[in-house]
Amino acid sequence: MSRKALSAPLALVALAMTPAATHAAEAAAAAAPAPALAYPDTARGDTVDPQFGVAVADPYRWLEDDVRVNPKVADWVAAQNKVTDAYLATLPGRDAFKKRMTELYNYERFGLPTKAGTRYFYTRNDGLQPQSVLYVREGLKGEGRVLIDPNLWAKDGATALAEWSPSEDGKHLLYSVQDGGTDWRIVRVKDVTTGQDLPDEVRWVKFSALDWAKDGSGFYYSRFPEPEAGEAFQSLNENHAVYFHKLGTPQSEDVLIHATPDKPKLNNSAVVSDDGQYLLVFGSEGTDARLGVTLYPIGAKGAGKPVTLVGDFANNWDYVTNEGPLFTFITNKGAPRERLVSMDIRKPGKLTELVAESENTLVGASRVGNRIILSYLGDAKSQAEMIALDGKKVAAIKLADIGSASGFGGKSSDPETFYAFSSYARPTTIYRLDTATGKSEIFAEPKLTFKPDDFTVEQRFYKSKDGTEVPMFLVMKKGLDRSKGSPTLLYGYGGFNVSMTPGFSPTRLAWVDQGGVLAIANLRGGGEYGKAWHDAGRLANKQNVFDDFIGAAEYLIAQGIAGKGQVAIEGGSNGGLLVGAVTNQRPDLFAAALPAVGVMDMLRFDRFTAGRYWVDDYGYPSKEADFKNLLAYSPYHNIKAGAAYPAVLVTTADTDDRVVPGHSFKYTAQLQHAKAGDKPHLIRVETRAGHGSGKPTDKIIAEAADKYAFAAKWTGLAVE
Repeated sequence: MSRKALSAPLALVALAMTPAATHAAEAAAAAAPAPALAYPDTARGDTVDPQFGVAVADPYRWLEDDVRVNPKVADWVAAQNKVTDAYLATLPGRDAFKKRMTELYNYERFGLPTKAGTRYFYTRNDGLQPQSVLYVREGLKGEGRVLIDPNLWAKDGATALAEWSPSEDGKHLLYSVQDGGTDWRIVRVKDVTTGQDLPDEVRWVKFSALDWAKDGSGFYYSRFPEPEAGEAFQSLNENHAVYFHKLGTPQSEDVLIHATPDKPKLNNSAVVSDDGQYLLVFGSEGTDARLGVTLYPIGAKGAGKPVTLVGDFANNWDYVTNEGPLFTFITNKGAPRERLVSMDIRKPGKLTELVAESENTLVGASRVGNRIILSYLGDAKSQAEMIALDGKKVAAIKLADIGSASGFGGKSSDPETFYAFSSYARPTTIYRLDTATGKSEIFAEPKLTFKPDDFTVEQRFYKSKDGTEVPMFLVMKKGLDRSKGSPTLLYGYGGFNVSMTPGFSPTRLAWVDQGGVLAIANLRGGGEYGKAWHDAGRLANKQNVFDDFIGAAEYLIAQGIAGKGQVAIEGGSNGGLLVGAVTNQRPDLFAAALPAVGVMDMLRFDRFTAGRYWVDDYGYPSKEADFKNLLAYSPYHNIKAGAAYPAVLVTTADTDDRVVPGHSFKYTAQLQHAKAGDKPHLIRVETRAGHGSGKPTDKIIAEAADKYAFAAKWTGLAVE
């Protein structure tokens, strides 16, 4: 569902997660323990930071250095990868997983089309291409032609096409380049007719919307100041500002529209109104969607005098549309599960309710023709409906199954929109919807190498430690023998208002295809049930997230879905923190742990790149109450020396400038030093990759095959 304000900087890339095949619990228990691995020697420093009367040891501080800058860190990474690669090469399921994942990935995939003028722009991947290719059609039924093929940009496939946006008339395409997985973007402009790039180029763009002026004369974007030499991948991101770039001019002549030097921590993202008469700038300091909204009239001489529409930074505001001075927003002001309101910009702050808060969570709205399409989550499943501009209901939009719908973007001048629908066992199908008639038709449907009906998806509810009911999705093969426990992959996130909704992943399906169970828990801290659900899993309430995840594993075992010793856990980024924390708290409960690109040092996360945004969910290490809470669960600081830990495979990447890899480096070094049992505690460090986005298909498959073969080994999953 289209939401026009920029999403929070820690919106995590969904990393590959998958379940594995089935074997009795006894098989896992009977597996002979592997001999202790000879880990590389890791130098321990004597750094100790006194904080609020606590002497906090940080013996691996030196591993925070950028691998490109400090050769000692580079040598450590190489030595760790050598040990890890040698171990992974012994896993019997590795090649089988890689083969099956490759087969499941090898299907034609389409992205959501965007209409501009008479042209349609969309991405397509023929199956195993490292990066998806951008196509353009002349008219809905026209023949697609390649406009941008990022697979030609780098031999290793690790340079990706990131954000893109056609001009209103479809004559030009604004697009950004992501190299090696970094969050930094290089923005360029292409002439759609000739396929040639214009000389325009904009650098040091990050966490930015890209929006054209309606007349096509240029575009608005956000950027940070150029970092110091050697600091691009570690220095704090501050002084985000909005600029206007006029086509045909160098970046040095870009016009500064909106800056907040008195508040350097604000992120500022700009959106042009549907009628092209206004520029809205959304400012936020963290990830909690507490936004300020500033309005600039757009005239012949550019942006005019700003008007503050919302200045209290107390609630979420998402622009939907406007009719002259009457603006429509989604907001959680007075509605924890969000509502639709209108505001007369001549009277800022005065709201008229169009659609009241409901029992389901309103997660998006967009205008298409003379309709507004609303997207809801009901128990983490997508629902959608059309309403009139005055808020009156027109019709529900029938979706195919339990799953996730996204898209619904459009223009006030055109009743046509597109949306994507997917579920755990159903790849994305693209639908075209005419909002004037309410008719939907398939625009693009993949040809598959498997039968979705061979798999089953169900939703369960279980009680957490404090009695809270938490939903969880289960995916498994039909006919799976459920009389005995099955090796189960449990995935969680639990933070930043991010909802875990059903979606397709070939790597997950490979695990299920082998007879394993996939379980995805909708933990507190997410956005499945609105603001209250998010608040219940952040700051001083963060332990609830860990309790929910532990409760999910206990439920799976108690219900016989998994046997004891058959649960592997996985999570990425904030989910990597989750896996690290619960592994420390309940090492006895899990057979294997797969923390990916995790936030592992909770006392220093705010000192690097985007980390300072995350204080909304984690708190401030510099404040005593927050410090004590963070220290209590920080994965790096709470490893239990001598305890029998599960098998752990940490994954990260050298170009991750969202959660810098030093988090994973330090955590791994401490875990290996602690001698926490005989099972392997390894780290896999990818090169020329980042936090997840832009990763080429072959690297996705290779990493997932390694992780799930590792999980299969320690849960007793027989991989064929």
